[in-house]
Amino acid sequence: MEKMASSSTGDAKLDQAVSQWLRYDENPKTASMVRDLVRDGAVEALKKCFSSRMEFGTAGLRAAMGPGTSCMNDLTIIQTTQGFCRYLEESFDNFKDRGVVIGYDARAHPPSGGGSKRFASLAAAVFISRGVPVHLFSDITPTPFVPFTVSHLGLCAGIMVTASHNPKQDNGYKVYWENGAQIVSPHDKGIAKAIEENLEPWPESWSAEEALKSPLLKDPYNDIHTQYFKAIQKHCHHRDINKKSEVKIVHTSVHGVGHTFVQSAFEAFDLHPPYAVEEQKDPDPEFPTVKYPNPEEGEGVLTLSFALAEKEGATVVLANDPDADRLAVAEKQESGQWRVFTGNELGALLGWWMFRCWREQNSDAAAVKNLYMLSSTVSSKILRAIALKEGFHFEETLTGFKWMGNRARELLDQGKTILFAFEEAIGYMCSPSVLDKDGVSAAAIAGEMISYLATKSLSLSQQVTTIYEEYGYHISKNSYFICHDQDVIRGLFERLRARGGQKDSYPTECGRFSISTVRDLTTGYDSNQPGNKAVLPTSSSSQMITFTFSNGCVATMRTSGTEPKIKYYTELCASPGNSDVTHLKKELDDLVDAIVENFFEPEKNKLQPKPE
Repeated sequence: MEKMASSSTGDAKLDQAVSQWLRYDENPKTASMVRDLVRDGAVEALKKCFSSRMEFGTAGLRAAMGPGTSCMNDLTIIQTTQGFCRYLEESFDNFKDRGVVIGYDARAHPPSGGGSKRFASLAAAVFISRGVPVHLFSDITPTPFVPFTVSHLGLCAGIMVTASHNPKQDNGYKVYWENGAQIVSPHDKGIAKAIEENLEPWPESWSAEEALKSPLLKDPYNDIHTQYFKAIQKHCHHRDINKKSEVKIVHTSVHGVGHTFVQSAFEAFDLHPPYAVEEQKDPDPEFPTVKYPNPEEGEGVLTLSFALAEKEGATVVLANDPDADRLAVAEKQESGQWRVFTGNELGALLGWWMFRCWREQNSDAAAVKNLYMLSSTVSSKILRAIALKEGFHFEETLTGFKWMGNRARELLDQGKTILFAFEEAIGYMCSPSVLDKDGVSAAAIAGEMISYLATKSLSLSQQVTTIYEEYGYHISKNSYFICHDQDVIRGLFERLRARGGQKDSYPTECGRFSISTVRDLTTGYDSNQPGNKAVLPTSSSSQMITFTFSNGCVATMRTSGTEPKIKYYTELCASPGNSDVTHLKKELDDLVDAIVENFFEPEKNKLQPKPE
């Protein structure tokens, strides 16, 4: 068979990769798929499967399930875990005393025999073969349960097998360090190197069935379930209101893992259970009722929720993504239309609420100086405005919860209080017991906030307006273009860096709008800092430029780490008292049009707009 593989493609490197694969792969489905491709002489398909290995980055892995080194499958999971295990052995002297936790969602791919539960048990087998204790959840869990378990049990690391809200064919492998936060560099490089050095499966790596009987294997499910809901109750401040509340709320888990956990979270807060969207409440790897299982996409994902809300007379919809680490919220308006809040509006609401509850509990005026809120640099600056007025600290990090989680851990270790962190992509960290976004605790806390506002006859929409009236309007407009050509993307950003014909000569205007400062976190340039050196960490492997305009607008253009997108984030920050919203929105709309026309140049660069 290997001989046949080696003579089949005329590409020595490809032949070698295929031959090695067939030596190592013990999954009959993926091995047979590769043999069929070899037999049919399907060179292009083989190249797609084998031309590159999935790149292990700070977000771990994410790719389609299927055969070959470029996909998520039994063999690549074993190889990845062997590398991760070796890296952990080198990093911790007490690794075999402390161990790891592994969780998984409900994704599955019958054609290749792959799936989250299968991948999790193979990962467990790898660690157990090296004498490492493994806390493997016996059932599906939300992603936040993994970082919670790392911190709660004092483990060396955690793995969550999930592709979050990606399309159904994808899966992923997300990694947490001993501090309870996602890994940051240089761990990703060290793990990637260790994977390359441990590609051949170890003798017991395929023995998932035996591993499940090992005394080194523990099931943390019941204990963590109890401890997690105990921990989030620290953030329940209005139990009496919750018990009496007559607000009706609908919840959807969008065919993911969230249903039972959000029901339990509401119970922990003494809130009436939300109405569950029947067609979407049970995990289903096919995601049959939605085009994309991503509540960020807004109304299309929430159609069934709105229908149930109309039927039950509910005014609010809560939606988790499939691994329940994000939360979307929609509210019925007086017009009868539904308003889906942006991630930034929800960040404003939850930030306001967390501070309000904290202030009620803390009469010591000096304590506010020990208080911190965080958000990512592409998220709304509303927390900065609240912090300035209320006297607590606000810090900005790079995009992604790995940065906020690690910074939160540093601040906690210095004795600071972390009250709240968020990113505009509907990710919220309302409790420091999970140093990552958590859609389960956020759902219960949102439920309590909604119940409290109802006692004042206030809707969420009215409260958002009140926050903006008090702290200044922060109006944002975010979107993206799709582009599969890396050269086009690179060219677009390089032209922005050399507008004046030389290095670091960035544009000084965009249409009629004048630019006051530029920060480029790809090159480390920041015109607002001494020596033009950026303060935030830089990364040459991703594109990210932020323009601050003279009118108080901030716009960031960046590439996505997981999708073929060039994203833009814009926000107009007005000072308190400037409440001519129509004028502010028009100013932002005009600016976005100018950015698209002058900086993106979609016709020239053949960029596809975000699908409606």
